Amino acid sequence: MDIQHLIDRLEQVLAESRRIPLSANLVVDEDRLFNIIDQMRVSIPEEVKRANRIEAEKDRILAQAQEEAERIRELAKHEATDLVRRDTVMVSAQQRADTILERARRDAEMLRQESDVYALDVLGKLEEDLLRSLSVIRNGMRKLEGEQEPESEEPEPTSD
Repeated sequence: MDIQHLIDRLEQVLAESRRIPLSANLVVDEDRLFNIIDQMRVSIPEEVKRANRIEAEKDRILAQAQEEAERIRELAKHEATDLVRRDTVMVSAQQRADTILERARRDAEMLRQESDVYALDVLGKLEEDLLRSLSVIRNGMRKLEGEQEPESEEPEPTSD
């Protein structure tokens, strides 16, 4: 469940609560509040798990790019070796091997950069969501704490 939705529900429970006359206190449905809090405890780890899955996907893409680069390099080596065996195409073989290796490096670097950008973008969005949720929670807590503080009493006149 989306953490923003749970925070909205938490605010709704507070808004629907009855006020105690002549005070800033509320009568709150404890079961509803604890139910929402339990759901929040489940939801936040899911957001973290999602970020971990994205990080693992990035690592998988990098590993795949490295394997592909190694495979291409090995193919290039074998191809170059076969071409070197032929006297007439020795120069051509070296140039082709170099081209394949360079292309593999460029492809691997491009894949790495793209996966880094993707992971940073997703993690940035997750961070924004978590910070926004944290801000809403803190604002709600400050508001609740402010409502719990007793109003200051007027000082009694002193007799001199």
